[in-house]
Amino acid sequence: MLDYLVLQGSTENPTFVSIVFTILLTFLLSSLIAYTYEKTTNQVLTPVDYLQSLILVAIVAATVMQAIGDSLARGLGMLGALAIIRFRTTLKTPRNMVFTFASLAAGIACGVYGFVIGIVGTIGFCIIAFILKYSPLQSTKYLIGTLKFEMKKSSDELPELENILKQCCQKFAKTRFQIGQSKMIEKNESTDEKVISYEYSLKLKNESDGKILDTAISELLTIKVVKFNFETTPENV
Repeated sequence: MLDYLVLQGSTENPTFVSIVFTILLTFLLSSLIAYTYEKTTNQVLTPVDYLQSLILVAIVAATVMQAIGDSLARGLGMLGALAIIRFRTTLKTPRNMVFTFASLAAGIACGVYGFVIGIVGTIGFCIIAFILKYSPLQSTKYLIGTLKFEMKKSSDELPELENILKQCCQKFAKTRFQIGQSKMIEKNESTDEKVISYEYSLKLKNESDGKILDTAISELLTIKVVKFNFETTPENV
């Protein structure tokens, strides 16, 4: 049976057994973190490169910590060497960054022979990630888009339109207002009367709200041109 005290030997001169055990444990813990990420992310297509990097970066961190040991000179030398490297890869979401730090933390804990800390911390992190997956804090997808339309200057249907927006939208805000000649009406439909161009930013919870909104706006007589443009919010991973 593997003696735990042997693995807790001096960090100045780690044994071959302790090095191998550290790498294997780091691999297991980082694989657990990568598995948790893959099962709790909202992304439809999980980036395989990122999953692999979660595992590899933990092993690199463990190796670096083992190489440094208790030596201040090694630590300063490693800091100077790593300062030369410029990491230009950007993480898309804060959640990706947290998982990267979790993998690094597991590797660092194993690298300094804090195996219990690494195991308990990683398991606790993964359990909480699954809890958050099914908690009210889980993000909800929304349709974010714009509504552009023109109406006659003499029209009084704008308050009615905003009442429709209140009923169908989670949130909405007027982002543009312009008085002048129509730019969206085709030439054969041009009018001499001044028109007002509006643009609203809308937040819908689902597509059915958009269909209801489209039907309600089409019943307004003085709104001649309507353009919808919606897309799903970027998924939180």
